Formats: sequence, structure tokens, C-alpha cells
Amino acid sequence: MQCISLFVENSILEDKKTEEVVDEECELVVTFCKQGKVMPHARYDCMTHPFERAECETCSPLANNANICDQCYCYICDKLASECQDWTAPSHCHCNAHNKSTFWKDQRGLALAGVLVMFNLELTDIDADLRHGGSLLIKFVHELSVEYNKYLAGERVPPNSSECFCHPKRGSGQCNTCRQHHMEVLYRYSGIFELVTTFINQAEKENPKAAAIMLLGAAKEITLHKDPVQNVQNLGHAASLRVAVPRLMERITTQLQRMLVLCDFPKVLYEKFISFFQAITLPCHCYAFSNSLNVVPWDHGLLTTVLKGQNITGQRTQKGKKVFLWEVLPVIQARVEKMENQQHYKEIVRYLKAVKCNDSQGLRKLRDKIPFYLCKSGDFVSAVHSLLLPFNNLACCTACRITPFQFEIYLKMFRTGSVPSGNNFHDAGEWTSVGTPLKISVLIKHAFKLLYCNLSLYRNAKCWSTLILILGSSTTLEKTGHLFAVSLKEPPPDFQEMVVSLSSVLLNELKTKVNVSLPPKVFAAPLQLEASLILTVQAVQQMLQNDLSYLSSFLEITLAFGNNFWALRLLLNGLCYEEHILHGTVSLLLRDLNFQKMTLLNLWKKLGPQYVGEMLCLYLTCRHKKIQSVGLLIIRIISENLYMCPWAKHLWSFLNTELRRLPLGTTTDHEVAKFIDVLEKM
Repeated sequence: MQCISLFVENSILEDKKTEEVVDEECELVVTFCKQGKVMPHARYDCMTHPFERAECETCSPLANNANICDQCYCYICDKLASECQDWTAPSHCHCNAHNKSTFWKDQRGLALAGVLVMFNLELTDIDADLRHGGSLLIKFVHELSVEYNKYLAGERVPPNSSECFCHPKRGSGQCNTCRQHHMEVLYRYSGIFELVTTFINQAEKENPKAAAIMLLGAAKEITLHKDPVQNVQNLGHAASLRVAVPRLMERITTQLQRMLVLCDFPKVLYEKFISFFQAITLPCHCYAFSNSLNVVPWDHGLLTTVLKGQNITGQRTQKGKKVFLWEVLPVIQARVEKMENQQHYKEIVRYLKAVKCNDSQGLRKLRDKIPFYLCKSGDFVSAVHSLLLPFNNLACCTACRITPFQFEIYLKMFRTGSVPSGNNFHDAGEWTSVGTPLKISVLIKHAFKLLYCNLSLYRNAKCWSTLILILGSSTTLEKTGHLFAVSLKEPPPDFQEMVVSLSSVLLNELKTKVNVSLPPKVFAAPLQLEASLILTVQAVQQMLQNDLSYLSSFLEITLAFGNNFWALRLLLNGLCYEEHILHGTVSLLLRDLNFQKMTLLNLWKKLGPQYVGEMLCLYLTCRHKKIQSVGLLIIRIISENLYMCPWAKHLWSFLNTELRRLPLGTTTDHEVAKFIDVLEKM
């Protein structure tokens, strides 16, 4: 036992000695060592099995190249060699692949890039998105090939009418012999059209890189299709190749144009996408798309100078030739959309003024929003001028095409210096202050010019009520976009007479002259709002005299005065001088009251008895009986709907004080007295 113990101890000491390696020259002592772990590696880097190199040997494995360890990877497939199906397969022999051979490098690129290899992409450029688009494209190409073969085979159908040469007495289609020899072949492209349309729809839902691969691949495939039809077959836009392919190409190129502008593709990828499309051989029916993807990048010299305001014309001289900033409409729309999202409104204005396009109508529609973009940037003075100035010396200006709703939004922005949060007139959202509101004199002058240059605005009651409402509101605005109404004190009679006397000349000048100055003593004085409201009243009177038959409502105009009943009285008194105008206006007002009873009852509930009482006094105390009939109808509406008017009991004291002592006429007195008695019993 002692011998055994001694032997064990000695062996342990010997092991310890072997763990200590001394390098006396370097004074280095290694006290511990461990066998290294084999990491994953390419077959040609394997330390266990030697590798023999050759440029392009694919027939059979060279030497021991087929031998592998557990961590050997296939250079071509980029997976474990044990999982490679072509490791020793004849004509493939991936076991011979290595990184010093051009042939095997190309094979690796083809295997890893797949269909993406036709886009000339480097492996470093390919990410998961591009691979996903490539896999979807491969699947689509296989499905498209099946449909294209069906298309080329055609569909054999009997002709609509053919004479029977075998049996003269038989009718069309009754002879089997003739039916077999006189079959017509139809080539319907509908199946391919539906397949490609579905694929494009799918591409539009994918991320930008995948979508670009899918769309470019689809474009190349459909341009390779040949039309076997010898004679023209009227089968419809989807069934005819020569019609369907251009329609599909238009949709594909439009989407690609937008993506090149909106998506931040790497510069290398951007250029390769364009190069790929330019390399597509287009058939004669697709020549129009040859330069569709010649979209200049955002850092293009001419475009950059335009956006920075250094070039306002969009043209420059290059090598003795004039170069213009010319882009197709989808590209322009995409650039505007991107700058809207970035809130670069000044850049949008510069771009739209400088860019040129073959679609003049589409470009004009975009340019019509220039005043809106100027408002969004806080430049309301330039905005109001751009509404009325023709672009590029054209006869028609933006004001000729704005709608009543846009007219309302513009006046709101000019009066308050606030703008809606969205990028469109109809976008719901909060309003925020961005600049100084226009002066009242500037606002009223340009408001009239807008009305006079656009007949649809001039004959619209909503536009006149908007102008009246704006003048009767403060410069502050609720976040929801609602105006704060203010009550303007009735100005002295002599001031009213002075403004009325000036109004005829001023309104005529606003209609006929370009540069008109309103008297500063009147329209820049403390009573400028009152003066502007009086001028508007006179303009409404002129409109009623000339275009009453075009007016759809008058109630909206009367309600816009709010608590400024003195201005409404001025309007009604002015109408009394022309009987037929007064009769037509009151008839229109009575019709509106009858049609909108419920709306009015809800409005009166909100405004309260004080407003209703003053309104009744205004109509009932007017000197013309026709206008008094409006007040009597209001009394009748309230009397018939007292259950909806709990506030009506508060009218009693007001009407009893104001109307009892006034001579209103027999009929009116009777109706008023009866109404007051009803109110007294509530």
C-alpha cells in the first residue's frame, strides 16, 4: 500500500511539472494550457482536413475536399456542410468551393442573392427587406409563367357566324365538320392582368425596399410578353396585351416614382434601381415609359438651389444650353407631400413656382394651394396677394377657383393669424397662431375682390355670412377653429351716413380697379370694424338687387350679424326702397324660417331670451309690414313649440316693456298682445 501511495504522489508531481513550461530567454512561464475549441469555418479553412484548390472544378470532389468536421460550412450555401445537398453532387460539388476563385465567388453571390443578382446588388447591400422582396418576386415569376403559357396557348372558340360549306341548307354552327375547321383562337390577357394587379397591390403593402424589388421585377417580366395576335381583337382593356401592359406599367412607374421621392433609399440602391429600369428593353407599346424613373435626387444641384430660394425661375444655363426643372406630376405630388410632412412650407412655395410639368391642369391644382402654404408659414400678406395675382401672367388667378369653404378658412386665417394644424383645408384639428393678422382695411378690401372675381362666391349666402361673421368677431380663435363673436357698438348716425355715401364709389372701384385704397380716416380709425360692416351691408344690398334669384338662403346672412342688430336694421331699411327686392328677400327669409324651425329653436335656446327679444323687436318695429311678417312668423314658431322653449318665459318682461308702447299696427298689435299673454301665463 505504501508503494502505491508513493507512486500516486510522484505522478501528481510529474503532472504539475509538465504544466510549468519555462522560457528562460523571455523569462516566460506557462502554468496552464487547454486545447482550443474549433469554431465554425469554411471548408477551405478547416485545420482537420486538408483542402485542395482549383478554379472551377464541379465534376467531382478533389482529393479529400469532401471530408468535413462538425464545424465545416459550405462556402456557397452559407450553412453547415452536412446540410448542403450539393456538397458532392456532380456538376455542383460545393465541397470544392473557395474564396480565391472568381467562379465560386460568382456562384456564392448567385446563391445568396437569388433573383436579386439581376439588380447588380452587392452582398453587403442586401438586407432582410430586399431578400423578402426577392422571395416574393420569385414566387410571382413562377405563377406568371404558368399564366403566360395559358395566354400563348389561346382559347379556341367557334366564330360568331360562318356559312356551312358541307350542307348548304344547314344553319351557322350546325355542321360539326365546319365547326372543327373554322375555329377562332382568342388570346385573352385578363388572367395575367389580374395576377399582376394583385401582385402590385401586395407590393404597395410591403416596406419600400421589398416593394421596389417587386415592382421593378414585375415591370421587367410583363415587358417581355409578346402578343401573338395577328389581327386586332376587341377584347377590352384587360384582355388585350397592347392595352393592358401600358396600364400596368403606368401604375408601376407611378408608384416607383413616388417611392424614389418619399423613401430614403441609400444612394447606391437608388442608382441601381434606376439603372435596372433603364436596362429593361421596352416593347413599342411601352416606349412612353422609357424615362419614367429619371427622377432627380433631393441633392440635385438645380433642385437644391430652387428649394433654398437661390433660383426662382427653375432654370439655368449649362454648357450653353438652358436646363429646366421639369418633373412629372406624380413626382411633384410626392415632393410636396414629403415637404408637407416636414412642414417646409416656404420650400413648397418656391418649388411649385419654379417646377414645370406637362400636366398643366394637375400642376395648377397644386399651385392653387400656394396661398394656403404661405399662411401656414405665417406670411399672410403674401398669401392674400397670391390669391388674386395670376401665375405666370395667366388670365385666371387662384381666387377664381376657391370654394365657399376655402373662402371661409382663408378669412378666418387672415383675421386671426391662426392656421389649422393639418395640411389640407378639410383636416380636422387644432388651430395655432403663426403670425400677425391682416389689418382690417387690407382684409375687407381683398375679401371683396375675392367675391367680385368669383361669381360662385358672390352668389353664395355662406360667403356673405362668413364675411359678416368675421367682421363681428375678435382676433382670438378657439383651438377648435370657432370664432369669438363680439358686439359692436352702433356708430353715430352721421358716421353711418358718411360710410354709406362713400360705399357706392368704393365698391365700384373694388370691382373694376386693381389698386384701390380705402380712406384711412374711415377704415383705419377706431371705428374701422363698424365702417367695414356698413360697407359690407351696402355690398349685400347691391348683390340682392342684381343676383337675388341666384340666392339659396337669406336666413344665414341675417343670423351672421349676431348681436349687431343695428347693422341688420341698416340692411333691412335699405331694402325697403325697392319693393320687388324687399318682397323677394322677405319671401326667401320666410321660406327659410319654415324649413328650419327645429334648427332655429335649438339656436335660440343657445343664444337666450335676450337675443330672441331684440330680434323680435327689430322685425316687429320695422316700418314695412312685409318685414313685420317675419317677426310674426317667429312668434308663431315659438308659440307652437313652447315645450321646447323654457326660456320663453323670460321674454315676457322684455317684450312687455319694449313693444306694448309702440304703434305696430292693428294685426301686429293683436298678435304681439296675444303672445305676451301666453308668456305671462308660463
